[in-house]
This record gives sequence, structure tokens and C-alpha cells, in this order.
Amino acid sequence: MTRLVRSRVVRLVIAAGLTGYLLWISHPGEIGRATAGAAPSWLLFACVLVLVDRTLMAWRWIALLRPLTSEAPPDLADVIRVFFVSTFVGTFLPASVGGDAVRAYSLSRHNVPAAPAVASVVMDRALGVASILLLGLFSLAVLHADVPRGVYVILAIGGAASLAAAIVIFSDGVADVTARALALLPGVRIRRVAQTLLDAVRTYRHHHGVLAAVLVYSVAVQVIRVLQAWCLGRALHIDAPATLYFVTIPVILLIMLLPVTVNGLGTSQAAFLWTFGAAGVARPSAFALSILFVALGVVGNLPGGLLYAFGDGSRGRVRPDSPARHVSSSSGARPR
Repeated sequence: MTRLVRSRVVRLVIAAGLTGYLLWISHPGEIGRATAGAAPSWLLFACVLVLVDRTLMAWRWIALLRPLTSEAPPDLADVIRVFFVSTFVGTFLPASVGGDAVRAYSLSRHNVPAAPAVASVVMDRALGVASILLLGLFSLAVLHADVPRGVYVILAIGGAASLAAAIVIFSDGVADVTARALALLPGVRIRRVAQTLLDAVRTYRHHHGVLAAVLVYSVAVQVIRVLQAWCLGRALHIDAPATLYFVTIPVILLIMLLPVTVNGLGTSQAAFLWTFGAAGVARPSAFALSILFVALGVVGNLPGGLLYAFGDGSRGRVRPDSPARHVSSSSGARPR
């Protein structure tokens, strides 16, 4: 058994074990009754909202690609297909990390050098996390809701990590220190790839307008995801104010990003029981909400599944002389 296969098996075991345990302590019969009594109209509203957030997510990645591929931009249809197919494939991979890797690799098969492809995905993920933190911190400061103290700790740690990443991108001095640290990595190829990726990511320091616009759209995506959860809660007849969702969902989203299970199974259930339980929501209802929230994400990924199943499999094949096979040290590193 290879290391990759072992890792996947471990994550599946963790997901199954954690989900099974939480299901058992939450009374499966009551969960079934709560789910069966869900209001269809609110479920439909949530499904509409998930299509909106997927559209905004695709747009923000396209916007991040433009500064790095202005000399030879990829076909827009190919980029959209790569985004939706990678989100679908990511459903079966660890958290969002697997989908991000698939997205970067798939884009590199469309004549986009590897460094800009990876840099665009890294920045997309970084701004997504930053938007979750901004919404969570704003909600905690302005709104009032009963949440565990650990919520503050998670947001503080995430905020510190996002600040550190921003400093690396925008500070020449810190970037030089980072480059010297990368020079200590083992292997010439690893060091070259790491430095090229750093250069590509730092290209964004010359595109403040793009970053600001993408951050605004990212915050809008997170607001929509909170409203999705609120709609699901209404469908399950959970008597909790919208303020609770705005305070807790950002933290739950951060926990779901941890690459310890498959598609956030187990970790999402634990996060919902932890945060909503502290606010007095019964375990069966909180567990049912967590399952519907994960299922809603799968619904949002279904368009990618259709593209994957019925798309032209020949698209994206790289010719032997394609520049996508090579990672140049200058790829995406020059300010434009």
C-alpha cells in the first residue's frame, strides 16, 4: 500500500469513525425525524444560493488568473470547466486541499505554466480564508451570540496566519527572508519550484485593485454561505437567530478546511454540535443541520460532475512542446 493510499484510508477511517460516533450520541431516530420534516421551500432557497456562490467563486478565480496570464490568457471556457470539474473531484478528496491541487494541475494542462497556475489557486484559497476571518471577526464584534471561547481562539490563530501570508506577499524584506529560508530546502528542484512559486504569488503585490475586488466578492460568498445555513436551519425548524449563524458558520467553515477527513465529514458534524450546542440547539437538530450543509456543498459541485461525465476528454491534453510542461523561474514573476 502506497503512502498516498494509506493517507486516504486514514482520512476515510477518521471521517467514518467521527461521524458514526457523533451520529450515535445524537440519537439517529430523532435526526431522521428532524430531516424528514424539513420544509422543501427553504431547502430550495438554499440550493439557489449555492449556485450563486459557485458562480462568484468561479469569477474570483478568473479575476486572479488575469494578472498572471495576460501575455497568453487561457480560453475562458477551459478555465470555467477546470473550476467546476475540480470542485466536483474535490468532493471525494481531503477537505478543499485535494480540489485545489486538481485545479492547479488541470489548469497547467491548458498551456498555463505551473507556477502561475498554482499561485492563482493559492491566492484564491488565501483570500477565501481571509474573507471567512473578516466576516467572523466582524460578526463577533458587532453581533451577540452564545459561542464557546474556542471560537475566539480559532479566529485569532487564523487571523495571525493570514496576516503573516500578507506580509510575505507585500513586504520585500520579509520576502527576502522567506527566500533565504526556501534556499535551505533539500534538493535543487524543490528549491527552484518553491522560489518560482513565491515569485509568482508576489506578483499580486502590483495588483491591489484585483485583490481588493476579489476580497469583496469573497466576503459576499461567505455571507451567502451563512444564509445557506440559515435557510437549512429554517427548513429544520431550528429556533435560532440569524446572528448565531453569522458568528458560528465562519468558524465551522475554517474547521471544515482542515485536511483530516474527506469533504469535511466528521469535522463538520463536530463543529456544528460544538457551536450550536453551546447556543442551546438540540443535538439531533444540529447534526441534521451539519449533514444538510455538507450535502448542499455536494449539490453545488454537481455541475462539475456533469462536465466531467459529458465533457470532451481530449480537451486540456498537453502537447510535448507545450510550455505547461515547464516551470520557468520567471513564470508570472514579472510585474504587469
